[in-house]
Amino acid sequence: MGHYAKVLNGTVVNVITAEPDFFKTFVDTTPGDWIQTSYNTQAGQHTLGGTPLRGNFAGVGYTYDKEHDVFYPPQPYPSWTINKTNWTWEAPVPRPTDGKLYQWVEHDKNWAEIVLPTEPAPAIPPSGV
Repeated sequence: MGHYAKVLNGTVVNVITAEPDFFKTFVDTTPGDWIQTSYNTQAGQHTLGGTPLRGNFAGVGYTYDKEHDVFYPPQPYPSWTINKTNWTWEAPVPRPTDGKLYQWVEHDKNWAEIVLPTEPAPAIPPSGV
C-alpha cells in the first residue's frame, strides 16, 4: 500500500491509501493530480532510515512545491519561515531549551513561558447544596 495526495493549485485537498495499480483503473474526473507521499517521511528524513520522499508526509491543507518536489505544512505564524533543507517552519527566535513549556506569541515575535498552576483549583460543590 502507498499514500497519495490529491494536489490542486499547489494545495493538498485529499490524501488516500491505495495500491499503485489502483490508479490504472480509477477514473477521477475532478481537477488536480495524485502525487505519492510517504507516511514515514518527516522533516526531510525517513523515520525508518530509508530514503525520504517529498519532504514530509502530505496532509490536507499542505502545500506541494512542484519546483522542489516536496510537501510542507501550512505556515503557523506570519513571521515564521520555511527551512528549505528539512521543509519545516522555523520561528525567527529559537525556542528556549531549558526544559520549560513555551508558546509562540506572534505580536511579540518571541516565546512566552507557559506557567502551570501549582495548586489544584478549588472544588465546586454540586448544585443544590
